[in-house]
Amino acid sequence: MIQGPEAGSGPGAGREPGAGREPGAALRSEVAGAANVLARLGLVTAYGHVSARAGESMLITPAADLACVTPSGVIEVPLAATTLPAGAPAEAWAHLALYRARPDAAAIARAQPPGAFAVAAAVTMMVPLHGQAAWLGESVPVHDDAALLRSPDQAERAARCLPAGEALLLRGNGAVTLGASPGLAVARMWLLATACDVYLAALAASGAASGAGPVTPLSAGEIASWRAAGGELLPRLWQHLRRRPGSSGPGAGEEQG
Repeated sequence: MIQGPEAGSGPGAGREPGAGREPGAALRSEVAGAANVLARLGLVTAYGHVSARAGESMLITPAADLACVTPSGVIEVPLAATTLPAGAPAEAWAHLALYRARPDAAAIARAQPPGAFAVAAAVTMMVPLHGQAAWLGESVPVHDDAALLRSPDQAERAARCLPAGEALLLRGNGAVTLGASPGLAVARMWLLATACDVYLAALAASGAASGAGPVTPLSAGEIASWRAAGGELLPRLWQHLRRRPGSSGPGAGEEQG
């Protein structure tokens, strides 16, 4: 079970409707729906993925434009896979590595918020500067390798950078976020994009582009108080994001699987 801020928010919190369907079909619909929202929010271009743990397998979006993904296009991959099935994104290895390393991870979003590239180039760890950023973890580490995560070894090295928390910045390569459902993983990706923008604005305002300036992060107590409220508030954010119009602005992107 997820031990992050959405723990204890109730069965199915933040999930898409689908109570009357066979569980596999409902989860495929959640994965596809979350991917469509991720694209509509402008957090991916032609590259990105959403996945969910499904017993001893994961369900992941194909190597395709997430705006066009449908439940029937979602691909099942065994968690113990040594090769990827046809149609799976090459960076599916990153999802597999995180599910293996983090038994609490139930869903993963992979995207390229433009601000993530800038923050990951400036610091080795991003600390939360506003309350909602605490729902990403006590801090957000940076995987300091811009190589694509297209092999088990590369993916496992990245996964080791996230022993706790729910977000990881990948230098030169976007980010990944975790959640108790595909929708909550996507909500965290939106929060990560916002947190990166806030962080960059704070650095600019302080005149400390190196990241060593007098910005004021949240205290440990403040982080704990915000994370305690995440179970109630994060699903509400996902419901809001599902219904809001998408961003039409361009986004930065790398060539990814």
